[in-house]
Amino acid sequence: MKKPKRASAAKAKKGRKTSAGRSKAVSNRPARLASRRAPAADDSKATIRNLRGKLKAALLRVSELEAAADTDFLLEIPNRRGFERELTRAIAYMKRYRASGALIVLDVDRLKPINDSYGHAAGDVVLKAIVATLTRQVRASDVVGRLGGDEFALLLWNLNETDAKAKAATFEQAIDELSFDFRGQHVTAGASAGIALLGPHSDAGRALEEADAAMYVRKARRRHEPRIRLISS
Repeated sequence: MKKPKRASAAKAKKGRKTSAGRSKAVSNRPARLASRRAPAADDSKATIRNLRGKLKAALLRVSELEAAADTDFLLEIPNRRGFERELTRAIAYMKRYRASGALIVLDVDRLKPINDSYGHAAGDVVLKAIVATLTRQVRASDVVGRLGGDEFALLLWNLNETDAKAKAATFEQAIDELSFDFRGQHVTAGASAGIALLGPHSDAGRALEEADAAMYVRKARRRHEPRIRLISS
């Protein structure tokens, strides 16, 4: 009768060892799983950081390309696309806050003869000097843009009709007074300006057309002036 007891005791002991082994294995399983998952988690974080870095660089590049698409590469001012965007934004602001302003379209006189006589490099010098002259005479909130070729546009804030006409005349006079020396010749250019008033009811496209039409009327009045003055230095 004692033998069965010893067998039962051995069996019970074996059962306890097996149970303990299973418990130890179960208790060790989360640690093993954690150790397996840790490298994967680290890799995921590194991938996320890498992707965020690439996204930031891509967004910066997009901003740079958008800025380049809206900027005249020669004169470093807004091109037609950039200026029209600024004009649209300005009119939206005027509609909301009942503000006002003026749009001046300015065409350079006698630039073609300068290009024909002295080359486009000379014409570029004239254009850069004109932009510098215009920029010095406007406020930081105003916008000077190039619509194309020898045509410029200026967005000026808080001007009534009298002030806008006076400002246009000032621009014309300042450009008329510019002088250049090319191949031993003294050369002057000139400018004709047209105005459109801006307010809450303005439309960007119509304002540009109105100022452009006024500019051509002004240019016709200046046709009596010499096409280009060349005086030996």
